[in-house]
Amino acid sequence: MTDGSMDRLPRTREAIEAGIRERLHLGAQLYASLQGEVVADAALGEDRPGAPLTRDHLCVWLSSTKPVPAVGIAQLWERGLLELDDPVAQHIPEFAANGKEGITLRHLLTHTGGIRMLDTGWPGASWEEILAKICAMKPEPRWVPGQKAGYHQASSWFVLGEVIQRAGGRPFSTYVREEIFEPLEMADSWIGMPAERYLDYREAGRIGTMWNTEGEEPKEQGWGTEERVTRPSPGANGYGPIRELGRFYEMLLGRGSRNGHRLLLPQTVEAFTTPHRIGMTDVTFKHVLDWGLGFIVNSIQYGAETVPYGYGHHASSRTFGHSGYRSSAGFADPEQGLAVALAFNGTPADERHEQRIRSVLDALYEDLGFTV
Repeated sequence: MTDGSMDRLPRTREAIEAGIRERLHLGAQLYASLQGEVVADAALGEDRPGAPLTRDHLCVWLSSTKPVPAVGIAQLWERGLLELDDPVAQHIPEFAANGKEGITLRHLLTHTGGIRMLDTGWPGASWEEILAKICAMKPEPRWVPGQKAGYHQASSWFVLGEVIQRAGGRPFSTYVREEIFEPLEMADSWIGMPAERYLDYREAGRIGTMWNTEGEEPKEQGWGTEERVTRPSPGANGYGPIRELGRFYEMLLGRGSRNGHRLLLPQTVEAFTTPHRIGMTDVTFKHVLDWGLGFIVNSIQYGAETVPYGYGHHASSRTFGHSGYRSSAGFADPEQGLAVALAFNGTPADERHEQRIRSVLDALYEDLGFTV
C-alpha cells in the first residue's frame, strides 16, 4: 500500500519494493524535493504485517539525527555563545578530567576527539549519569585530537547536547524543539519527546516499528519503548515522519532559511557543510571519509562501492548529510537543489543495506534525470 504519489519515480518505487520482496524491510518512507518542489512524500509497504506504513508514522532516524545538534551548535556560534575551537572544558569544566582538556568542539563535530566510548548506558542511565561517565573517561591511547579520526557513535553527541543545554539556557530537547523543529514546521519531530506525547502517539498507532531483518524472518528490534523514545540521545533517537527531516535539509539548501524562517546565516551553512576533515581514514568505519562539522560530505571518490554512509553514484561532490544505522539517510545536494530523506523499517546486514540504499538513491537520481 502506498500513501502519496511517486508517479515521477517509477525506478525508485521498484527499488524500494524490491527490498520489500527480499525482506530487507517491511516498508519505507521517502521524501524528496527538487528546487523546492515536492517530488515524493510517500510511504510504501507495512509498519507491521497487515498494517500499512503511512506518511504520518514517526520513524526513528538513528544517526541521521546527528546534524540536528550540529545546527544547534551552529546557532550558538552565530550568537557568540561559543567558538568552534573552544575546549569542551570551557563549557563543561568537569570534561577536562583524565587528559581531555585539549579536546575542542571542532574535534567532536569532526569525530577526531578520541572518546569513542560506545556503552554510554543509555537509555537506562539518566542524562546526568551518562555525562558523568563520559567526563570521567580517559581518551583513547596514542590519539592526538584532530590528528586521528574515528566515528563517535554516541559519546561526543551527549557532550555536544550538554554544551547546547548550558549555552542555550534550556534542556537539550526543549532547545531543538523551539529553535529548530518548530520554526521548520516539524511538528511531530523530537529528540526525546515528552512522555504524554509518546502515549498519545502510541495510542494513535503512530510510533513506527523497526525490524531486524538480518535473518530469514524479521524480528522486532524493540526500539519503540517509552524509555528509548522519551530519553534523549542527541545523536541517535530523533523521531518523526521522514518528510519533516526533509524540511530540515530544505532549510540548509535555502542557505539557512525555509518559508521565511531563518535558522542560520548563509555563511554558517557554508562553514558547517564544507569539508573540515579531508582524506583521513576513519578507524571505526575502516574507510576514508570526509567530514564537515556534524555532516558527512560526499566521499564517493574513496570507493563508490565501499564508502559507508554514502549518497549513491550520482550525487554531486558537494552533497552533505548523514545516515543512520542500516536504515536511514538525509541529505542535500546543492548542485541539483535536491533534498532527500529516506527511512527503511528494516535493518539487514551492513553489505545488504549499503547495496539497498545505493540502489534506491541511484534510482531516484535517474528518475529525476541526474546521472554522471
